[in-house]
Order: sequence, then structure tokens, then C-alpha cells
Amino acid sequence: MVLHSHQLTYAGIAFALCLHHLISAIEVPLDSNIQSELPQPPTITKQSVKDYIVDPRDNIFIECEAKGNPVPTFSWTRNGKFFNVAKDPKVSMRRRSGTLVIDFHGGGRPDDYEGEYQCFARNDYGTALSSKIHLQVSRSPLWPKEKVDVIEVDEGAPLSLQCNPPPGLPPPVIFWMSSSMEPIHQDKRVSQGQNGDLYFSNVMLQDAQTDYSCNARFHFTHTIQQKNPYTLKVKTKKPHNETSLRNHTDMYSARGVTETTPSFMYPYGTSSSQMVLRGVDLLLECIASGVPAPDIMWYKKGGELPAGKTKLENFNKALRISNVSEEDSGEYFCLASNKMGSIRHTISVRVKAAPYWLDEPQNLILAPGEDGRLVCRANGNPKPSIQWLVNGEPIEGSPPNPSREVAGDTIVFRDTQIGSSAVYQCNASNEHGYLLANAFVSVLDVPPRILAPRNQLIKVIQYNRTRLDCPFFGSPIPTLRWFKNGQGNMLDGGNYKAHENGSLEMSMARKEDQGIYTCVATNILGKVEAQVRLEVKDPTRIVRGPEDQVVKRGSMPRLHCRVKHDPTLKLTVTWLKDDAPLYIGNRMKKEDDGLTIYGVAEKDQGDYTCVASTELDKDSAKAYLTVLAIPANRLRDLPKERPDRPRDLELSDLAERSVKLTWIPGDDNNSPITDYIVQFEEDRFQPGTWHNHSRYPGNVNSALLSLSPYVNYQFRVIAVNDVGSSLPSMPSERYQTSGARPEINPTGVQGAGTQKNNMEITWTPLNATQAYGPNLRYIVRWRRRDPRGSWYNETVKAPRHVVWNTPIYVPYEIKVQAENDFGRAPEPETYIGYSGEDYPKAAPTDVRIRVLNSTAIALTWTRVHLDTIQGQLKEYRAYFWRDSSLLKNLWVSKKRQYVSFPGDRNRGIVSRLFPYSNYKLEMVVTNGRGDGPRSEVKEFPTPEGVPSSPRYLRIRQPNLESINLEWDHPEHPNGVLTGYNLRYQAFNGSKTGRTLVENFSPNQTRFTVQRTDPISRYRFFLRARTQVGDGEVIVEESPALLNEATPTPASTWLPPPTTELTPAATIATTTTTATPTTETPPTEIPTTAIPTTTTTTTTTAASTVASTTTTAERAAAATTKQELAYTKNHVDIATQGWFIGLMCAIALLVLILLIVCFIKRSRGGKYPVRDNKDEHLNPEDKNVEDGSFDYRSLESDEDNKPLPNSQTSLDGTIKQQESDDSLVDYGEGGEGQFNEDGSFIGQYTVKKDKEETEGNESSEATSPVNAIYSLA
Repeated sequence: MVLHSHQLTYAGIAFALCLHHLISAIEVPLDSNIQSELPQPPTITKQSVKDYIVDPRDNIFIECEAKGNPVPTFSWTRNGKFFNVAKDPKVSMRRRSGTLVIDFHGGGRPDDYEGEYQCFARNDYGTALSSKIHLQVSRSPLWPKEKVDVIEVDEGAPLSLQCNPPPGLPPPVIFWMSSSMEPIHQDKRVSQGQNGDLYFSNVMLQDAQTDYSCNARFHFTHTIQQKNPYTLKVKTKKPHNETSLRNHTDMYSARGVTETTPSFMYPYGTSSSQMVLRGVDLLLECIASGVPAPDIMWYKKGGELPAGKTKLENFNKALRISNVSEEDSGEYFCLASNKMGSIRHTISVRVKAAPYWLDEPQNLILAPGEDGRLVCRANGNPKPSIQWLVNGEPIEGSPPNPSREVAGDTIVFRDTQIGSSAVYQCNASNEHGYLLANAFVSVLDVPPRILAPRNQLIKVIQYNRTRLDCPFFGSPIPTLRWFKNGQGNMLDGGNYKAHENGSLEMSMARKEDQGIYTCVATNILGKVEAQVRLEVKDPTRIVRGPEDQVVKRGSMPRLHCRVKHDPTLKLTVTWLKDDAPLYIGNRMKKEDDGLTIYGVAEKDQGDYTCVASTELDKDSAKAYLTVLAIPANRLRDLPKERPDRPRDLELSDLAERSVKLTWIPGDDNNSPITDYIVQFEEDRFQPGTWHNHSRYPGNVNSALLSLSPYVNYQFRVIAVNDVGSSLPSMPSERYQTSGARPEINPTGVQGAGTQKNNMEITWTPLNATQAYGPNLRYIVRWRRRDPRGSWYNETVKAPRHVVWNTPIYVPYEIKVQAENDFGRAPEPETYIGYSGEDYPKAAPTDVRIRVLNSTAIALTWTRVHLDTIQGQLKEYRAYFWRDSSLLKNLWVSKKRQYVSFPGDRNRGIVSRLFPYSNYKLEMVVTNGRGDGPRSEVKEFPTPEGVPSSPRYLRIRQPNLESINLEWDHPEHPNGVLTGYNLRYQAFNGSKTGRTLVENFSPNQTRFTVQRTDPISRYRFFLRARTQVGDGEVIVEESPALLNEATPTPASTWLPPPTTELTPAATIATTTTTATPTTETPPTEIPTTAIPTTTTTTTTTAASTVASTTTTAERAAAATTKQELAYTKNHVDIATQGWFIGLMCAIALLVLILLIVCFIKRSRGGKYPVRDNKDEHLNPEDKNVEDGSFDYRSLESDEDNKPLPNSQTSLDGTIKQQESDDSLVDYGEGGEGQFNEDGSFIGQYTVKKDKEETEGNESSEATSPVNAIYSLA
């Protein structure tokens, strides 16, 4: 019996046969049995593209595949001559295919195989040809070396930078970047043309801030080549002033640049022409100069731009028209305009066309004596010429055929006979290309055949349209007739309509149309027939469907669905809720004529659809159920909690494999219960552990539970609502099920060796509900993977068994069967395992190394024989280590590393190497046991690379006029250093100055920058370089100035520098933090730390001194790296009112202190030696031995306290702002004098000569600290 769905399939085949019969003569059906019996000339099914570009690093595959009966044989020509594949050991042809494979693993030059290839597929009935395949090897030539001079250009003048990339195959992708690999910003003023050149409509001063390098990316080799960069020198009439540019409405007039009318940079002149082929994209380009930069607009003369095909690119400088046709010919012009004027360029576009098909010749199958024709019509510009070939030879030179006549683009066949089969080629060509098509002519004589199965059964619903199919084939094409019940006239007309494809259509099937129908196919070679039985069925109808209802929550609504259908068809009734399948739980009961819902809830509200269906038709009816619930405002006011636990669990309906569990729900606590979870516990395998058994809707209070054999069950129930889960109920009484033999076997069976002479068999054991009986055990069977081998077995209880004395890595068949006291489980599945592995016995050979760049190499090797692996091949592994650096006296780590190449491979890449180093490498093959023997050690050097960044860049500011820079050599030179490149620029907030560049020798590590702007800070970019290029950059900024409010960073101090610093202001930043001043212990600083700004609260009495020497030392030694926030609006601090007032107050305080000091000295104050003359000296005093002592050591504790502005030295002693001179320095003589009571009587006069010579360089005379000490 055949289902109704098959009817459409055979109808499609028959209809396709009929349709093709009208177009050509005969089409062979897709039935594989028929195609294998019929002769068929060759047909090309797959071939490489005409212009075939290949990667020189890979093997070459030139595809050619064909079908035919008999199977075709293949041959090739190269450059028009026969190509003998057998003579070249590198060339082979795939089996049952014509695809050429050119293998370069053993060496060879891909360039030697460039040329034009053509494939020929032959069998007894003709020869088919492929297109001519032009094979070319991809090339990425190097950029020619050239010296690029600095380009000087006036600001506002136009400029074009030429790229002239090397002619690669295919052409490279061009893009412009700086030498630091930063993309060049492009806009309507600066943009790249289609020829790769970079055009400046007008040059601005900022264009000189970077250099310009043209880059070419080659597709196949994935390489990028960079041209030597251009450097611009822009000559300007006015210096760079960002403030004037920002405040001026016209940027060009502010710069003193003369505004000019547009002129074209590309193309030149006022007109040009362009030819394009039909079907490709047309790209028109206009690039204009001018000040300001012109805007470009596009027009077509005499009409609009082609709608839906145009796209503006490159800031409107390019017009792209996709899929060009002849209608796109004409004159296009671009209009370049700015406020100074406009200019126009006209481009005349001519559209030519390579040949394209109007009527491509199709395969022609004819019966003996029939007529036919092959048509080959093509068009193009110029008009293509048509050439016919037969079996690959010009038709003019083929043997004469009286049944064939060539008339231009058509070949007419009359009264064809057996033996006239051949393959014809049509070649349509003009100066822009060619088309080649194969079409065979096959002459067949085949008796009629019915393609449909015999004795089909077709079922149809009464009064529906139906069709009886009878697909057929034969040559000549048979005629087909239909009869009913084996008698009467041919059926055609009235309710019947016979189609030429063999189908019989009935517009309306009636009961009286039932019966047996016969289709008869006839041609001159014979007759064949087939029968189809038709049955007419009653339709399916819902006579009473569900109705819309409004019910209260908790009631029991019933939805009707009464169906009438044909009794010989199986009826299926399903229910949908809201157009999704309805889950029928314990709360719902589905009956033959309806659906009943018990205890309806709010969630039951919705659309209910009854669907009644048979295999032929279906009917449906829908109704809406509304459930009245508690008002939302009342429900919202009630507190919601987790439900109470269910109670009173009871077991009933006890059966061998099931039991009914009933419970009383707990309070839902104002949130309806949505689910019940039933859990069980058994006391044999996992006593005390509860497992989830099943889940039920929240509106039921009983469930029929399925049970497993030999389990002592105990149940409990958990209620769930939207708030959460309740506590588990109290457990039910226990129920013991009877035992049985296991029904399933263990899963996860595996066999693997832990040693080279064993195999460990493991599996996932059965759980408590799968054991089904006492004394669970497992029967383990194994044998070598050989049908003739004998099985071994062992019975165990643990889920593991080890087989010893096994050969190395051989496959085994494994079975694990469960068994208990009641019997065995069904026959288990067979699994495949392997015995233990041993270490590989052979090493890779012929290891070859090719250096790719300074950090990567390519490896090739000869793979080991599979028999020597002694296990499963996991990977090839390359061990390598850095033996030495090519730089003298540079220590390197010789730590061994490895790279894995998974799978059976013979090539790979090792990357992340150190440049300019000597490396050693050896190869191993690895299996599951470990590494095999090592190959011969190979040595190779890596070329130079770019260096890493310098270890540090330290910045010191000894004064406001200069900045001292100091740096260290890179940690990884990666080659011979040729020097350093320093770029720096001033910045103030968001404003930046022009970039200055300095180059240094490789031995220079210091540099002093003369500041031109005392307000701005400086940003420094330092790189080391080798012959390869510039390395990684280190970026640092100069410290903040006094008038910049900065947050106080956590400082890390270096030991004070040994060089003596002048007491001039260096780095002093007023902090605004409330953190108390604490002693900062010395911190060990790594040599790579980079010094930055440190903030220290410092106040001095001198109006001309911003900080002391100690402050400068500490600020210079700070190494904490951080980003500081800078004040954007910087002003001259000397003109601020608050600053002038502060300086006046300090000057007044200094004057008062000097007056007090002078009065005190004039009175001749005494310094007490001790509070008591008879007080004994401290025996621990270090000065007792020589009779001297320090007067200051006997001062009061209050005198020893540090003053507010004093600083503590690193050794914990009190240190004054500048220096604590001895008291002798305050007298006129060289030594102090003492009176009878031991008091000091020296004069407190200031050294005039010292004050005159030092001036502001010393703070002794003017320091308030020293003045206060003198008053003590």
C-alpha cells in the first residue's frame, strides 16, 4: 500500500517528464536503476574557475569531474599540448575523477606549473571538454628600495603622495598608516584614491605631525609590506596658535592661507573616458584640490543616476554603479565646489560585454527516427562569434553526418539513428572573453516502463479533488491511457482529465468513483500497465464543539467535542490550550466526547481547541473559558508566604509495580500551590538519602506512582508556590516491592590500559531503582576484536575489572551484563576498548626549519610509521630552548619549552621566539603513554627584531628652564641597538603643542630638554631601535607645577641622590589632603621603576624660594606611577591677589623675627649648661671621654620637639630646612668662649660676608627656624 503523500512525488516526476518533452525530446528520469542501464555520453559536473590563482605554499588541485555511462576516462592538455600525467612524479590524478593533484611536499617550484589547462572526459559515446583553466601562482613581490626625501610644501597647497605598490597577483589591498602603525585619518580634505595614492586637497600645518607610509596587504600569503614613510615639512606664514584657531571663525584666514577655487588632482583636465564590462561594478572617481576643501557632487548628462545601483564612496569622491548594463552608458560629470567657485569634469562611459548566454545548448535525447536541434545563442559587445565542436574537435573536421545540419548558432538533426550519439561544444567568444558549453545528443530505444510502484492504494475524502499518478518512461516516448475496472472506454472528459505526464485528475471524488484504475503505456517497442485502487472516505466533522463558559474557581466545567468520522479511518482527538498542546493531568479527564476539569483555577483560563483528525483530514472547534477568582485588590492586601507542609500521607491501591499516594494539602498562605514534588527513600543502597520521584500540578492531592522491583520505598511530599517550597511532609509508611531480574545493563562501559600490559574495564553501576533484586553483580566479558576469538568472562561486584598480560594497544570487544538472584539482564551491547599503550619507538625524521620572521619558524618533518607509535597518536611535539643570544655578554634562560601539533601532521609553526638568538630544537611523537625518542637536535638562529621598551624613563626638573631625562637600555634588545628616538610635546590641559623629535646614539642614556613654556607640562615618548625598526614605546610626563592643584598620591621614596642639588625650586606641590603627616620608611624600589611626581607639603619664609633641597631630593626620588588631575585654566600665579598678600604676610613675619633676634643678641642671653651645676654627666654620653658635650642635648623635651615645618631625616633625627650650623658660626671668631659659669658669651652677629656671597642661596639668616632656635 502506498500512502497519499507518495502521490505528490510521482506526480512531480511525471509532470517534469511531460514538461521536458515539450521543450526537448526525452529526459532520463532520476531513477538510479534506469540511469545505470541507459548509455549516456559524458557530462562535466565540476571544474576549476577559468582564472585560477593558487597559494605557492600549498599543493595544487585542478578540479575536473564528469558523469556518464560507461564511466568516463580523463586526459589533460597544457598550453594546447597533451599533458602526460604519468611522466611527472609530482602530478597524479584522483581515482574515478579527472582532478589533478600537484604535490610539493618533496620539493619543487609551483611556478613551473603555470599555464593553461583543459580537461577531456571520454567514453564510448563522446568527449566532453572543460573550460580552459588559466593557472597562476600568487605572488607578493618586495617593495623596490627607494630613498624618500623630506617633502616641503606650502600650507594650503595641494599634495599627492604616490604609493606605486609592487604588482602582486592578485593585486594587493592598499592602506596608509604612520610608521608607528597608526591609521591616517581621512576626510574630504585628505583621502586615498583608487590607485592607492594619498591626496591632500590642501595641506595644513598639523599634517606634518606624523609621517605617511603606504602599506600593501597580499591576500594569499597574508603578509603586509610597508613602503618607506614620507615626511612632510609644511612651510607656514604664521606660527601655530591653537587659541587663535579656536576663537577664529575661519580657520584658513587665521592661518594666513589664501583661499583658492577648486582644481582637479585626478583625473586631469576637463574630460576623460572609461570603458567597463557588463555585469561588473563601475567606479568613477574625482579628487579635487582647493581652499577650503571642495565638496563633490555627481550627475549624469541627460538623465538621473541609475536608481538602486549607485553608491557614493570616499567622502563623495567616488561613484560606484553596481552590475553595469548597456543602459548605464553615457556621460557622467562630477562637480567640485567651495565658496570660491566650482569646476566640472566629464567622464564618458562605454559599456562593453563579454559573451553571455541567451540560449545555452541543452542535452538532447532522441529516439531513432526522431528530429531535434541544438541552439547556442549568445550576445556581447562586440557580437561574439559562434564555433561548434563535436567531441572536442571542430565540427568542420569531423566525419560527415547526413542527419546533421549546421546553421549558424543552430544544429538541426533529422531522422537520427542509433550510433549518432556525441557531445557537442559551443564556443561563443569575443575580444573580452569566451563561453564554452557541452551538450550531448543521445539516441535511445527503450521499451515503456512504469516508474510508480505496482498496485497503489489512494485514499481520498469525498468531494475533494484528487489525482492518480502513473509516471512512465520510454524511447520513443510512449502514449498512456487510463481505464476503470479493466473495461470500458479510455477515461478522459467529464469528471476526468488525463494529463500528458500520465496523471489522471478528478475534479470531485464521489462514492461511485471508487474502484481499480489501470494505466497503459505503449510505444513501438512494447506495452506495460499498472493498477491504482481508489477509496473514497467520509469527511471528519465535529458535530458538537466546546462553547464559551464563565465558571467560578473550584467548579467542574465540561467542554464538549462530539465527532463524526469514517469508521475505516483511525480518529485522534487532541486538545490545545492557547494554541499549545494541553497537559492532561490528574485534575483533568479526557473522554470520547469532551473534556472535564476538576477544581478549576485561575491558570485554567484561556482558549481551548478540540482537534479531531484522521490520516486524510481534520476538523477543529474553539471556545474560551473564563474563571472568576478573588478580586486583585483583595489578593494584593494579603501577605504571601511559603505553603505549609502536606500531611496525612496514605498509600493505597498497592500493586506489584505501582501504588497510589494520597495526601492532605497544607495552607497555601495566600499564594496558590503550583506544584507538588514527591520524593522517595530506600534503605538498602543509600539509606537516609531522599531522591525526587515525580512532580504533579498543585491542584491534585493524589498520584499513581510507578515503582521499581526490590525497593523498600518510603515517600514524602513537598508543596511549591510562587514564594518557595514548603517543608517536607512526614514520611509515609514503607512499601516493599518484589524482586525481578535487571531490565537494563550498565552504561558508560570503557576499556583503557593503565599500564602497557593491561586493560582496565570500567562502567557506571546500576542504582537502587535499577538493581531489581539482591546480590547485584556484573558479568564482564572480553575478547580480542576478532570474530574467531574466544570470549573470557569474570563476575565482579565492583564497577571495575583489570585484564592483565595484554598485547600493546590492541582493540578488544567488551560486554558488561547485570545479574541478581532473580536472573540476568538482556544481552548487553558490545563496546570497543583498547589495551595499554607503550612509549613510541621512533622519532620524527627529516626535521626541517624555515625561519618566517624574528619570532616564528615553520617546521616540517617526516611522520613516523603508525606501527612504531604503540598507541593512539596524540600529537607531535617540538621541544626548543634558547641556547644563547647573538649579542655578547647577554644572559639568557635556557628553559625548555614545547609546542604541540595535534593529530597526524607533518608541518607546524613555532612562534613567540626571542629575536636575534640561537635556538635548539628536537621533535618527538606522543601517544597516551608519553613521549617517544627524540629526534636529532637542530640549531637555528632568529633574525633581528624590534627591541622592547627601555627599562625606565626618569624625569627630573632641577629648575623651571630645563628637564633632565635619564633612561636605561631595553630589557630585550632583540638585536644590535642603533639608537633611540625621543618624541615630546608640551601640553596644558587638553591642549597640545607640536611634536619635537630627537635621535640619540645607542650609548646615550641622558638628555636635557630646554623648556620654552614654564607653565605647560611635557609628555615624552621614547623608543629604542634596531636595523629592523623602532621598538616598543615608553611614555612618561613631566611632574606637575606649583599652581596645579593635584591630589596627594601615596608616595614611595628612593634613597636621596648622591649628586648635590641647588636650593632653587624643583618640584613643590601644595597638597590639599587632610591625612596627617607620618614617617615614611625607606622602600626598596626595583630598577625598572619610573619616577613620577610626588607631592609634599612644604612652606618656607622666603618669597623667592619654593622648596628646600630636601623637598627637591624627595620629590625627585618618588616612584609612584599614577594619573594626576590637572587644572585646566592655568594663569600666572605672580599676578594673583591672594599670592601677593601671602608673600607680604610672610615678609612681615620675617621682619618681626629678625628684630626680636637682634634685640635678644644685643642683650647677650645665656645658654644654660645644666639645671644644676653639680649634676653629673650621663656616663653614656659619647662626649664624656674628651670632656666635651652637646649643649642641645641638655635642652628641655619641648625644645627637642620638631617644629611644624621641620622635616625628619631617614635615620629618625630632626632635620632643619637647610642645615644646622654650629653655634661657632654665629660668632666672629673661629672658636666659642665661655665665662666662669660655663655659659656661652659669643656674639650673635650674622656673618656679613657669607650673607653677601650666598644671597638667596642660603636660608640661614632669613629662616624663621634658625631665628626661633636663637631665641631658645
